[in-house]
Order: sequence, then structure tokens, then C-alpha cells
Amino acid sequence: MSSTAFAAFWRTDLARECFLSHLQKDDLLSLRLVNKAFADDIAPTLFKNLDIHFNTNTFSRRSRMFALNRIGHHVRGLSFIMPHHSDTFLPPLLMPGTLEEVTFIYEPRINNSRPHSSSSSSSSASSSASKYGSWETNDLLVKQYPPLFHAATNVDSFFHALSSMPSLQHLQISCPGQPVSQRYRKDIVDYALISLRLAVEAAKPSQLESLTLAPIHPAAVFHMRPHLSIGSSPASSRVWKRIKSLNIEMDGFEYGRDHPSDHLKILHSYLQTFQALEHLKFQWLGIKGPCPLALHTEPCTSRPTSLDCSKACPNASTRSSCRPLRFRHLKSMRLSNASLDAVQASGFIMSHRKVLHEFQFDRCHLRSGTWDDALAPLTRIVGNDSWKQKQEEVMDVPIMLSPLDEKTEMDCVQDHLWDDVFRKSKGLQTLRKVSLKTKVLLPEQVRRLLRNARVAWH
Repeated sequence: MSSTAFAAFWRTDLARECFLSHLQKDDLLSLRLVNKAFADDIAPTLFKNLDIHFNTNTFSRRSRMFALNRIGHHVRGLSFIMPHHSDTFLPPLLMPGTLEEVTFIYEPRINNSRPHSSSSSSSSASSSASKYGSWETNDLLVKQYPPLFHAATNVDSFFHALSSMPSLQHLQISCPGQPVSQRYRKDIVDYALISLRLAVEAAKPSQLESLTLAPIHPAAVFHMRPHLSIGSSPASSRVWKRIKSLNIEMDGFEYGRDHPSDHLKILHSYLQTFQALEHLKFQWLGIKGPCPLALHTEPCTSRPTSLDCSKACPNASTRSSCRPLRFRHLKSMRLSNASLDAVQASGFIMSHRKVLHEFQFDRCHLRSGTWDDALAPLTRIVGNDSWKQKQEEVMDVPIMLSPLDEKTEMDCVQDHLWDDVFRKSKGLQTLRKVSLKTKVLLPEQVRRLLRNARVAWH
């Protein structure tokens, strides 16, 4: 290709973007170093999706933050990855000498996101020094907790990073590997999620419409919940109300009347945040979990059937504390690896029949009822029972190219037809060898049908 033709090709936006989309990341990095013009054209494709594996120096190095300020406006998708491991475990906070456990109440602060009034330097220094509420608590946390904890609670660094990506459209959070024994313990990953949520709410990316939590632990939604959570405010839910696509992959856990239902109630309240949701995907990892779209009908989330108060209303005592979920703009839904009742599935379909266009139940088990009962609202939506029509089983029958023992009309038609097509082809002998093998595999009924079939050519 001549230089003139290549220049014309490179100046065509669609052709250039299509070409760059098929290159590996290493090739894009090398091509970006050719000259400044290439660097400006390749940067939007190279930095469109950014993966951040959080550690102690992720947002603390100045050189890294300066680089993020230069390329942040190209970022459309951000993946925040922080797995659970031994370094994220937090031991109890103990008082030196007496070894008594100290109660630590975390109150995050974002100093640089709000304008400051004129004050003395001593007051600002004291506020920064007492980051965790008091000098005593601050000293204990610095001495007993690792640097990763202090990096996770540095909300200002998270805010500066998110502010550098004003065109962010998709946020993906991945926190795999939580041990089952640590399900009710808060570790460094939870503090990082709190800082990330506060940073998103303070940065307010106007184009953020997609959120992926895959995989996450059950308690993650408690720290990602914008209301009734640590550091939340009445304006915290504004950013999350604009989310249109939500994908959650949560670790499964035991549930029932004999198990705590805190995580299910928190999940239910978290899903109520997304009022503009259009596409929803939810999958339980490991063991099957309940239907997250009908937790208000789960027995484990309802109030106990008997109360100590003798004057209590019996109807109120059996009523669930969760309100039914209503997504007014939901277009598609996919539920995977769940255990539910037919009434729950039919109720959700019926309540969203005016907006829901597509729904899938993948590897789902019905505890009661049948799938005909679960999909019964389709009869009312469609107007008839046409959706119940079973798919016909189709089997490909190979054509016999080799002559059978009994010469029939079908054999003559086949030989004549295929001889015309493959008269000058060397593949006819190979096809005849294959037909000799498939002849034995055909059942007797199909062979009898082929012998007696009448073929009409138009």
C-alpha cells in the first residue's frame, strides 16, 4: 500500500477504528509510539476500557495520577478488581496494655470534593490528622492496621481518580474469593467499596448507565447501597437512579427460616434503587439461591408468625417487610441458578407485562408448580395458548449415494442428481464411503421411509 493510500485509509474514521479494534493491546502500545499523530488517534481505542487492580499504591503515586488525568477522558469502561485474600483480613482493634477490643465507627470524609471556607492552617491540619474521628483511634489504626486499609479509606484519592473519567459509561466491580466464615466480618475490600461508591456519587459521571457486580460477596450490596449506608446522604441515589443495565453475579449461601435473612433484605432494598433499569441479569454462584425479584414472597424474609404481644394484629404478623419490586422501564431480564416458585415467576411477569419484552430462566428450579403455571401470564399477554406449542424435533437424514440391495426409484433419482453435480468432482467416492457408514446408523423406520418416499421436483 502506498503512503497516499494509507493516509487516506487512516483519515477515514470508520476504517481506522475497525482496524484498531482488531489489534491486540501490545500492538496498540507499539503503534502508539510511532509518532504523535498515531498516539492521538490510538488513545481513544487503547484507553477505552481500563482495569484497576487495587493495591496500596494504586491512587497514591503522583505519576500514575498525572497519567490518568491525561487519558481519563478516553475511558468508557472501568473495571475495579480487588479479590479477598489474607492481606485484606482485619483483626479486632485492641487497646494496648489491657487488650480490650475497641469499637471503631467509620465515618468517611471527602474533603477535596466540597469547597472549603477560609480557616486557619491549624484547623485543617487537625482535621486531616484525626481522619478516623479522634487522635486515639487514629493512632491505633495506624499502628495495628496495614497500609492497604489506609489506602482503601482514602476517599479523596478515589474521588480524584473518578473525576478524571468524566465520560465513564460502564463500571464493573469484581471482589471474588471471600471465605464463607468471613461473611459477617468487614474487611479491607468493604472499606474500598465504600470509598468507591462515595467517589462515584461525588464525581457524578453524567454518562454512567451500566453497572456490573461480578463476582461479589453478599455483603457488598450493603456497602454499595446509596441509602441507609455508611456516608450516605439524601443526594446519594441520584447517580444510581440513572443506571439502565445491571448485571450481578453473587456468591450463593444457605437461606431459609433457620438461617439469617439479613443479606436477602439488603439485596432487596439495593435493587429498589435502580428506578430507570432496562436490562437486568442476576446469577447465583455456587448453590442455588432464591429469586431476587420476589423476595417479598420468600418465607425467610417475612415477619414471624407469632409475636410476644397478645394485642398484635395477626395479618400484620405474617406480612413480609419487603415491598414488591417494580421496574417501570424493564425490557429484558435473565435469572440464572435460582430456586423459586411458579407463583413468583408468574407474579413478576404479570406485574411487568406492559414493559418486559424478553425474560430468561436459566438453570432455575421450581419448588412448587409447573412451568406452565409460571408462564401462564403469557396466555393473557398473547391472547391465546400459542406459546405452549412444542418445538418439532428435526433430524438430518443423510442422502444415500451408494446403491442399496434393492434398486428403487429413490436410488435412481439420487444417483442421477448427484452424478450431475459431482460428475467432474473427485469427492464423489469419498461421499459414497461415508454413506456406507451412515447406512448402518439409520434406524429401520427411516430406511423404509426413504424407500417408499415419493420425491417431487419443481
